[in-house]
Amino acid sequence: MYYLPLLTLLALVLIFAPNEAAEMVEENNRVKGIIGAIVDKTSRVGKEQRVAMEMAVHDFNKYSSNQTRLLVDLQLRNSWRQPVHAALAALDLINSQVQAILGPQTWEETSLVADIAIRNQTPILSFADTIPKWAAERFPFLLQASPNHYAQMKAIAAVVQSWEWHQVTVIHEDIDSSATGIIPHLFEALREVGAEISQVLALPPFISSTLTQELEKLKRSQCRVFIVHLSLPLAEQFFEQAKNMSMMEKDYVWIATDSFMSLAHSITASSISSSMEGIVGVKSYISEKEQKFQDFYRRFRKRFGSEYPEEDNHEPGALAVQAYDAVWSVALAISENKQRNQTLLQRISLSNFDGLTGKIQFNNKNETLAVYQIINLTGRSYRELGFWTNGLGFSKTIDDSATYNSSMKYLGQVFWPGAPWYAPRGWAVPTDTKPLRIGVPIGCEFKQYVNPEFDELGNVTSFHGFSIELFKAIVSELPFHLPYELFPYNGSYTDLVKQIYLKEFDAVVGDIAIVAKRLQYAEFTHPYTESGLVMIVPLEKSANKALLFMKPFTKAMWMLIGTVTIYNGFIVWLIERNHWHELQGSPIHQTGAFLWLSFSSLFSLPGGTLHSNLSRMTMLVWLFVALVITQTYTANLASMLTVQGFKPATVDIESLQRSNALVGYSNTSFVASYLEDVLRFNRKNLKGYTSLEDYDEDLKNGKISAIFLEVAVSKIFLAKYCKSFATAGPTYKVGGLGFAFPKGSPLLPSVTEALLKVSESGELRELETSMIASETCMDVDVDDDISSLSPSSFWVLFAFSGGTSTIALIVYLSHRYWKLSCLIVHKTIRMLVLTLMKQWGIQKQRFYGRLLSHGESPRSSTNTPPEALAGSSIVNIEAATT
Repeated sequence: MYYLPLLTLLALVLIFAPNEAAEMVEENNRVKGIIGAIVDKTSRVGKEQRVAMEMAVHDFNKYSSNQTRLLVDLQLRNSWRQPVHAALAALDLINSQVQAILGPQTWEETSLVADIAIRNQTPILSFADTIPKWAAERFPFLLQASPNHYAQMKAIAAVVQSWEWHQVTVIHEDIDSSATGIIPHLFEALREVGAEISQVLALPPFISSTLTQELEKLKRSQCRVFIVHLSLPLAEQFFEQAKNMSMMEKDYVWIATDSFMSLAHSITASSISSSMEGIVGVKSYISEKEQKFQDFYRRFRKRFGSEYPEEDNHEPGALAVQAYDAVWSVALAISENKQRNQTLLQRISLSNFDGLTGKIQFNNKNETLAVYQIINLTGRSYRELGFWTNGLGFSKTIDDSATYNSSMKYLGQVFWPGAPWYAPRGWAVPTDTKPLRIGVPIGCEFKQYVNPEFDELGNVTSFHGFSIELFKAIVSELPFHLPYELFPYNGSYTDLVKQIYLKEFDAVVGDIAIVAKRLQYAEFTHPYTESGLVMIVPLEKSANKALLFMKPFTKAMWMLIGTVTIYNGFIVWLIERNHWHELQGSPIHQTGAFLWLSFSSLFSLPGGTLHSNLSRMTMLVWLFVALVITQTYTANLASMLTVQGFKPATVDIESLQRSNALVGYSNTSFVASYLEDVLRFNRKNLKGYTSLEDYDEDLKNGKISAIFLEVAVSKIFLAKYCKSFATAGPTYKVGGLGFAFPKGSPLLPSVTEALLKVSESGELRELETSMIASETCMDVDVDDDISSLSPSSFWVLFAFSGGTSTIALIVYLSHRYWKLSCLIVHKTIRMLVLTLMKQWGIQKQRFYGRLLSHGESPRSSTNTPPEALAGSSIVNIEAATT
């Protein structure tokens, strides 16, 4: 009885021992590959990666038993998310003869591991968010197993652009990978969509006592759009503190990156509902439709739940799937490397197979088709809003029938913090923002642009003028509050712009010309005035009067007068030619008489010789029109003889340069250097001025021959002295006037956009028109030039005259052709009657002839011969018809 269990165990050993021995022999005969991995086993990411990599090793060994003789072994080490622990783990793995190392999760850990592995060039597949570009040169054995996050930053920038936010605050973990990797990519992506980073807050890997103070600063600032790039443990604590400070309410916007959102499935429902509702984020998209993924998903949930029962959610994240594919990449490379004469690093680099995340390639990664999922934390979980595809935009699905849109609004309603139905505007009025220090020139030559007001002590109290009013309009168009203060500056404009470079001012507002040498100190908005430089010269009297008698009327007016005159003369001639002996005769005589009648009617009315009322009516109306025309001509010609014609005294700069004439310019502008360096004027021929009155006086007395002004200010000068001066020559292209800001200022794009809105709305044009219209012309001793009169001033008179003449012509022709028609009808009827009667008489004569031939007498008792009877009948008929 006591030996029965022992005998049973002995029997089992005898049965299974041969099989186990055979398996052991087979395992010893297979080639072994050792893969090392460094993960943080205490974090959710590390737990998922560990389970996924162990599943990958198991799956590969199962696959390898049928395909190759390679057996893969996985050696895991814990980094505790500390770079020093990661370096020690790497040293231990290298001493264990591992052929490749997977991980760690951050660049700080990866860089130390790479320094350890540099001696024997052990390939490293890093799961870090980003790897600096210089790392490829220093560590050629280092590969990035995670996707390039530049596409992710473009997805976040697309979200910002969709809701028309222009400023964001970035909150990231204070580690090198964020500062040197994510932030530059995000800055570049935001700049492409017209947005900018207003503040950057770097948090330590642990929650410190200063977090409350930092959040309080953010709360008092104007920006309400926050981009969060934190690890999950730090993010949970951060949002809990933000919730306590009422920063998860309406008007706040929180956008999270993949470092946090990739683990959204693992966040507890209580955490979401208590402190994270309304967060919008992007996460790597993994297609879950493939059977391979479905099998992995099912087995992962089962194994992860058994090994970590304390976790609420057992679903795999994107990082776990990436780790699974990374193990397969190395294992396949080891397997193929045994068969080919290549290094393991080369084989890994040439990986090309279908993994759980899609096509696995380390060289020539196709980032243009990167896909990210847009999610929204709400309730006790998260809602999948849609997708963003690089180069295509947002879509609700990701299949071949997907419709793409550039705006996230296409995805539908978003649950924002505080649950408002509207999208937050992204900014609020700040409570402690320091106002911008804006420098304004007080030595402005043209007070219409900048006009400072002084008190009794000579201190500037306020500023007015076109430039100041325009800047106020621009500030009102900004999508955020911009406090500012204006400070006077007495000096050259170049020195004023230089104060921005010296950090004395945050911006400069005024009639600041945009020139190249000032760009070394600051950047400018788009010009808000017409750009160009013009030459203004005095007007002199014109001596050419040979054709002055033609100037009262335009050419078209002269042609119309001649045409109407000939037309009216022709109608009178046609009506009167049968009654007026002078209008008859040979064709040449009639032509001369016709033309004489036409043009003589301009000065007199031949009423005593006209026989028809139609011709009298025509000539009466035309004489009235002619009277108005001649009186107008006389008045206009008299004015032109009184007023002298004027023309520019100089038409080009060559004549000024040949004669060494003096030219003027503004002392406060860049024009002097432009005249000397570009237009090649001699320095001694240039004279600076500071007031409009000095320009006017020296131009009129001949001390200078011309002045050069920018187009914007030349309009003011010509409006004030509108009759003595004019522009001459071409317009020389220069930069125009603009506002200056520091180089790289985040405000510059927003201010420029607001300037364009003011311009397109017509407000800029109204301000400029109002400024010029306020100027009263000071030249009262010079009369305006008289312009020639055109037919548009007399078209009613010409239409009245032409219409009257045409009516007379129609009536005349109708009357004349009616009488002619009646005469023709009458003569035709008479001829027909005569012909009939003549035929009747002939027949009667023949009848009487036959009677006489038979000895019969007609019934009449007369003895009149038949011929006489017939003839008398005809005569009687003719008399009757007549």
